Amino acid sequence: MTNDALLELNIPELTKIKSGKVREIFDMGEHLLFVASDRVSAFDVVLPNGIPRKGEVLTQISHFWFDKYADLVPNHRVADGLPEHLAHLAPRSMVVKKAEPLNIECIVRGYITGSGWKEYKKNGTVCDIPLPDDLLESAELEQPLFTPSTKADEGHDENISFEQAVEIEGRDTAEKVRDLSLQIYTEARDYARERGIIIADTKFEFGRIDGELVLIDEVLTPDSSRFWPLDEYEPGRGQHAFDKQYVRDYLETLDWDKTPPGPELPAEIIKKSQARYLEAYQILTGTDL
Repeated sequence: MTNDALLELNIPELTKIKSGKVREIFDMGEHLLFVASDRVSAFDVVLPNGIPRKGEVLTQISHFWFDKYADLVPNHRVADGLPEHLAHLAPRSMVVKKAEPLNIECIVRGYITGSGWKEYKKNGTVCDIPLPDDLLESAELEQPLFTPSTKADEGHDENISFEQAVEIEGRDTAEKVRDLSLQIYTEARDYARERGIIIADTKFEFGRIDGELVLIDEVLTPDSSRFWPLDEYEPGRGQHAFDKQYVRDYLETLDWDKTPPGPELPAEIIKKSQARYLEAYQILTGTDL
């Protein structure tokens, strides 16, 4: 299957439930089929051409972490279930149990960057949590912060306080997902750092299956997290990343108003971005994809 075909995937015998910026979700009856395309978005705009094998990297990294933390928290994966005629999609696919997603997203921030850095410069806080004075951009925080957000079908998610998360999901559930998010992030951060990657922050999603809390969606990928090369890390500036950094940097050089349609990416930018994604997989898993 060509990369172009994966920019909009349809499976005639399955009903497509959702087509997101990257992932396609199909109804298989008892289960769902998640297929990660090679689409790439920047500034909330899906670009006309993608990054080959990006969907494979996202899926296989998620499989890696799901396996690693299966004893800590159950997840929504099904061991098999992909029809034989769709075997070509296996590297970028995940068959999952249907879950009832929680109404919050679980953000963990271990370093001060992105929107958190902008807020800190203005107010000395991140998601209204006071932080020490004189922190540098990209500095590691003394303790990772749990900063939940709402889930928006359109537009941007909205940061909320922990107490607001309690109001939405109840104290017991909010405390469980907070503690699990912080534990998984901390263990993964230490694991990755030993291998040369800083996980600056990440997003987890949880749901319920038959009343049981489970980890769902993607886990600790370059799209749901900020991955920085440890050997290039230097507090006091923005960092290079194992994701779409080449794409974003290129787009910033263009006279583009960051509204659809997005510009086509040059072959060199695609090649560099693909290499970064594949490198992240190799470093984390110790194998080539």
